Amino acid sequence: MKGKRIGTGAALAVGTLAAVGLAFAPAALAVTPDTATINADCGMFGSGEATLTATQDGTAATVTVTSAINAPLALSEDSITSTLTFVNANGGTTTFTGTENPAIAAGDPVTVGPLNGTVASGDSLESYGGSLQIVVFGITVTCTATGPQAPGPFVFD
Repeated sequence: MKGKRIGTGAALAVGTLAAVGLAFAPAALAVTPDTATINADCGMFGSGEATLTATQDGTAATVTVTSAINAPLALSEDSITSTLTFVNANGGTTTFTGTENPAIAAGDPVTVGPLNGTVASGDSLESYGGSLQIVVFGITVTCTATGPQAPGPFVFD
């Protein structure tokens, strides 16, 4: 009977330690907000509202952009090369790059991403003052925000 009580006590102790460990485990890293909008000017290619969606996994982050411009022609999957540059409140700029995009029908908004970048804890990234550069069929289109993103900059854990 004594062996059974020791086994039960040990199991309770391990269970308690596991529960305490979970309670003090670090929270999952997250970017806030995870979605922002901007008004973008893409020169002769158009202007309007664009949506940016961000994710974070440690120091790796991604941003997907549904742009303010519509595709004049159908675009095949992964046919756009993109560079998205943010102004970092901690100094300098942070760049996200990639060649991923869904297939886009003529007349539909151009979506690029997820674009990959590296962030540090506390980075505060704002698109106003940065740019989105996309290259399609050898033509470079540069879009810039005409004001700060709403509801505010992306802040990474």
